[in-house]
Order: sequence, then structure tokens, then C-alpha cells
Amino acid sequence: MATDIDPSAGRDNPKTLVPLKIEEVLVAAAMAAMALITVANVVTRYLTDISLAFTEEYSVVLMVLVALLGTAVATASGRHIRIGYFTDFLSPNGQRVAEMGAMVLTVICFAILVRYGWTLAYDEYRFEVLSNGLGNPNWWYTGWLPVLSVVVVLRAMGRLIRLARGKDG
Repeated sequence: MATDIDPSAGRDNPKTLVPLKIEEVLVAAAMAAMALITVANVVTRYLTDISLAFTEEYSVVLMVLVALLGTAVATASGRHIRIGYFTDFLSPNGQRVAEMGAMVLTVICFAILVRYGWTLAYDEYRFEVLSNGLGNPNWWYTGWLPVLSVVVVLRAMGRLIRLARGKDG
């Protein structure tokens, strides 16, 4: 029901061709790295006169990685953001069809991100754009957008196939 906090919380991840554990481990590693960067920044700021503010650049990239990898996991496991008010009134078959429509829209949305993310990263590579804080090539950071958007597209397509076969609901 739409009033539940997370109706899919007790559900296990579906069986996928490529295990979802890969994304889950990468999310955990990125979050651990963000936590370490933040702790190091706070400790050095209060115990020394050294500022690690330049590490914010890495933290921002790690947040984007966490968001996209988390989106891939949520999409594949059917835990993506949804408004269930209207679909809760549908039959189970109608809910499955609505979920399939959501997966089609997800594929379209992230395919657009792949296309324009690739253009952005390529332009930053071609024009040798450097990051503001550390002076690293900016495409090192923006290149993750199209790569991880491809992962989300593939996870959404996998879920769409499972829904079409009636194996995931």
C-alpha cells in the first residue's frame, strides 16, 4: 500500500545475470571514502592549520557515483521512487504494466543522459578543461555520468524483461 514506509523493504534482490552485489559493494566503498575524507577534513581543520578543502572535489564525484550506482540497484530491484496512489487501485496485472511503462521511461531518461553525458565528457577531454580545485582533467569526473547511466539503462532493461516474462513483480 502507498502508506507503507517501504513496501519492498522485506523483499530480496531479484536474480540478475550480473549480480547486484557489484553495485552495492561499490556504493559502500564510495560512501566509506566520503566518510574518510570528511573525517580527515574535520580532524585536520581542528587539530592543525591545514585545510583539506580541495578534497571537496572528490567528495562531489563520489556523491554522484553513489547516486547513480544506487539508482541502478533501486531500478533493478524495483525499489525506485514511485507514486503508488493511482497504481495501488490497479489489478496486479495493471500494476505490472504500469511498472513496465516506468522502466521504458527510465531507459529513455538515462539513454538521454548517456548521449549528452558522453558529449560533455568528450568536449571536456577535447578542450582540455581542468577542474577548479585540483586542476585535474575534468573528464575524469564527468566521464562517470555516461558510464554509470549505461549501467542504469541495462538494469532497467533487465527489469523490463523480467516484468514482461512475469518473473518480477
